[in-house]
Order: sequence, then structure tokens, then C-alpha cells
Amino acid sequence: MDSRYCASLQQGSSSSCRTADAASWASSQQPKRQRCQGSSTDQVGSSSSSSLQMSEPEPQDVGQIEEEEDYYMEDDCDDGDGEDDYDDFDEADFNQHLADKFDDLDLPPGVEATVPWLQKIEAKEEVREPPKSSTGEENEKKLKQFKQFDTVQNFSDHHYALSSQGEPTRTWSKRVQHDWKLLEQDLPESIYVRVAEDRMDLLRAAIIGPKGTPYHDGLFFFDVHIPSSYPSGPPLVHYHSGGLRINPNLYNCGKVCLSLLGTWSGRGCENWNPSQSTMLQVLVSIQALILNENPYYNEPGYEASANTAQGQRSALEYNDNTFLYSCKTMLYSLRRPPEHFADLVAGHFRMRGHTILAACKHYMEGNDIGSVVPEEDESECKIDAMGASSSSSNAPKAGAVAPRTNHLTRRTTFNASLKTLYEDLLMEFNVKGADTAKFNVEKLKKNQPAAAGEAWNVATGRGSSSTSF
Repeated sequence: MDSRYCASLQQGSSSSCRTADAASWASSQQPKRQRCQGSSTDQVGSSSSSSLQMSEPEPQDVGQIEEEEDYYMEDDCDDGDGEDDYDDFDEADFNQHLADKFDDLDLPPGVEATVPWLQKIEAKEEVREPPKSSTGEENEKKLKQFKQFDTVQNFSDHHYALSSQGEPTRTWSKRVQHDWKLLEQDLPESIYVRVAEDRMDLLRAAIIGPKGTPYHDGLFFFDVHIPSSYPSGPPLVHYHSGGLRINPNLYNCGKVCLSLLGTWSGRGCENWNPSQSTMLQVLVSIQALILNENPYYNEPGYEASANTAQGQRSALEYNDNTFLYSCKTMLYSLRRPPEHFADLVAGHFRMRGHTILAACKHYMEGNDIGSVVPEEDESECKIDAMGASSSSSNAPKAGAVAPRTNHLTRRTTFNASLKTLYEDLLMEFNVKGADTAKFNVEKLKKNQPAAAGEAWNVATGRGSSSTSF
């Protein structure tokens, strides 16, 4: 083709080819100056590069300056008979092939705008960005779908998984199924239960810490084994302690001390009654009698000091430690949720994360554990998906210890420990999609002056500054 139809590509730059109308192509009878390299059976894209191929230049006269080689189009190749055939020329098809040649070329910005036939080609399907993370919404949705009571196939991490269980009797099976029915119908909204179909003797429960207590908004897990002697004797219960003793009745080894379970002495209705006691009663008793507002007095003999100044100080200190242990238990559950309860853990702390962090800050200001956290915005302290409001929106229970008059009486180690746990919880709640924006902004504002001070000290040669969150 002559220079009317294709401009030569200059070294280090790119230019655009121009198409001519069909009449010009038909009238052009000059022999081709270029031929396809290789055989006529080569297809587009069969060469090592999808860029345009260089044609062999025609022999030049001696002394004649060698002309730059023009690029060829494979459509120009015939069957080798040396004759041109442009009768069926299709401009759209021609332009399409031209554009194909430039698919893999890195054209300078703006070239496409000056090349008409590049603009005529339909743009390829755009690569869509991956959908934005919706972890928080997914966790909330899973929480709403998480049933209060449900069956699972089995437990691989159950504390009593290796306990031998003989062939169940008909009486035993009938009583267990009766208890299952009670749990399904009458469980409080703050208790969740899963039972195993393959092992009817195994049960796992998650209990949410009651409001107004050092356990508020926490998740506490218990593994239950129903022995063959049931219901003549009580079930066996193990607490997932994580090595922490958060209550005089909940040992770090997992032992649950409760008269209803026969692990502590009791009187009358406090003891197990084969004809009346149920699994539902056991779980409700753990929540109400053990996870209470003043766990210090659960220790035998300590209740006698409830009305003394020393007793109240001891109870406040015990609550401080208990809340620290409760926060550690939250981290333990977040990082290693018990089997079949991962959705509950993620969804629960997605919903309660804001309230827990607000309580931590409230307590670090010197307020008593379990006391009311002032509401800055009602929308921030809304009723959660389980139907029970958090401790931040409820008054203390009747009989709770009065707030301490001097926050300096609190041990100095409490704030330091809680600050560390606060940071860890903030990070975990961020991952779960909790409403942590307010706390992240506060952290950023506090860290910015610290970073500026550090830079100033380095610039002035004064060394590094020591700042704390």
C-alpha cells in the first residue's frame, strides 16, 4: 500500500494508520511492497508477539537511502499467487484487524483519541473491583440466623468427648429428649445451646454475662455431659476457663461449684431433685447465681462482711479483677471460638463491641465495674439482636455496691492492665465489623501529638519521648 493509507512508524514513537475508502483500494494496482513473513497459514497471534510484524524491504538501488519498513496486515496475505483481491473489502473488518494488532502495544497516553479505528472497536469488558468487605453485615446476619437451640452432628473439642457412654436406656433417652424440648421452648434469650445427635449425652451452652455485673456482654461457655445415671444424678458440667478463675465458683481448671450439681453443699431445693430438676434449671442457675453483680460474696464466709467498709472495698477490687478476666475471656473466645459457636462469637461481639469499649473507657475514668455508662447517643446504645439491652443502658441492680467515693483507691495496676486489653479488644472488634469508628478516631487523635512530639525530639536531638495511650 502507498503512503496515502499507512504512515510509517517512527522510532521511539507511535503513529496511526489511516484507512481509505474501498474505491481507492480497488483502484490501487501497484504490486505489494510487503508480504507476510512465514507461511500463509499463520494465524493472528501465532507469532511470539501479538504486535505488528516487520516486512522485508524491497531491494533498493545502490546508493539509495534505505526506507523504513512498513508494517503489514495479515489480511493482505493471499494464497501465494501474487494477485491482489480487494473486491470484498470490508472497512469494519479491516479496522477490527488493525485494532487487534495493537492489543498488546503500550501506546502513549492520548494516542487512542487520535486514531479513529481504535475508537470504533468496542471496549473489552472492564475488570471489576472485588466487592467491598462486608464482614460486619455478614456477622450480624449470621447472628440473627443463629438459633437459641439446635442440634449438631457431634463435638470434636468437647471436654467430655472421650468419656465412655454405654448403650442408653429407653428411660434415659426419653428424659434427655424431654430436657431438649424444654431447652428449645424456654431458653432465655441470653443462653444458647447445641446438642449432639450422635452423642445425646453431650451438650454445649453459651451464656451471656448479665447486665450490671463484671461479666456484662461477655460470652461464657460450658460443656455438659449427661451420664447414664441421669436423672437420678445431676449432669457433669465443665467451664471453658482459659486458665482464669473469674468467680469463686468457677475454677481455672473448669470445675463448676454449684449445689444443684452436687459439687457444693446445699439445702432443700438447692440440691438436685430427680423428678423436678432439669438441664434448663442448671443453666439458668449458673447465670443467675454465679455470674452475679458481687461475685466476691460467693466465697464461703465472705457474705458476712457485705455490710462492712472492708467488705465493700474487697468486693470492688474483686470486681476489677473479674472484669479484667472477663475481657481476657472475650479475647480467648474471639481468637479460638468453641466448635459450632463461631457465628455466635463473631456476631455477638460485632453487636456488643461498641458497648464493651465504652465501658472500658468509663471504668478507666474511675467508675465502678457494672455501673451505668452514660449514653452519648441513643443510636449507639441500641437494643441488640438478642432482645436484651446492654449494661450501658440499664440502672444498677438493687443491692449493688455503691460507687467508690475516691477513684484513687483503685489499684494503679488496673488501668494499665485494662488499657492493654482495650487495645487488643479494639483490634479484634475492628476485624468483626463492630462500630469502633469513634474509638479509632480518638486513638488517632492521641497518637498524632505523640508522633509530632517524637519527630520534634529527634529533630532537636533530645531523644525519643515516652507517651502512653
